[in-house]
Amino acid sequence: MSHEGIRIVSAERARLEDLEHAQMPPNAVTPKKVRVKKTEGTGVEIEWNDGHRSVWSFEWLRNACPCATCHEDREKTNRLPGEAKAKEHTLLKMYKAPARPLEVTPVGKYALKFKWNDGHESGIYSWEYLRRVCRCDGCMTKQEL
Repeated sequence: MSHEGIRIVSAERARLEDLEHAQMPPNAVTPKKVRVKKTEGTGVEIEWNDGHRSVWSFEWLRNACPCATCHEDREKTNRLPGEAKAKEHTLLKMYKAPARPLEVTPVGKYALKFKWNDGHESGIYSWEYLRRVCRCDGCMTKQEL
């Protein structure tokens, strides 16, 4: 019998994965208004049909990219969505431009796609994913339960 598909995760990781798979009501994942503040360089704001409001910085969104490559990298380094990679300790610190989108395009009626200034563009940020990673105080409290 093979055990290749079995992986051991912490209780915290298991709890977060359970939350990821819980069904959300349609009005909670349907945006009423979406503002991508590309010119200001600040981030994305979404007002949802259920009255909730979510805000993310571009830096946070880039570090929370939902593509398979970024997701696997976060799992290997035990980071949550939005957490930056640890910086290498070097004598000379190299300048890294802050994350910002060069292009933002809607994907059907269910998501946004960003082309980032670091060349990455494979993540599709669905409305459901964005609602699940909401950073407001109320959602952060629920995620810590």
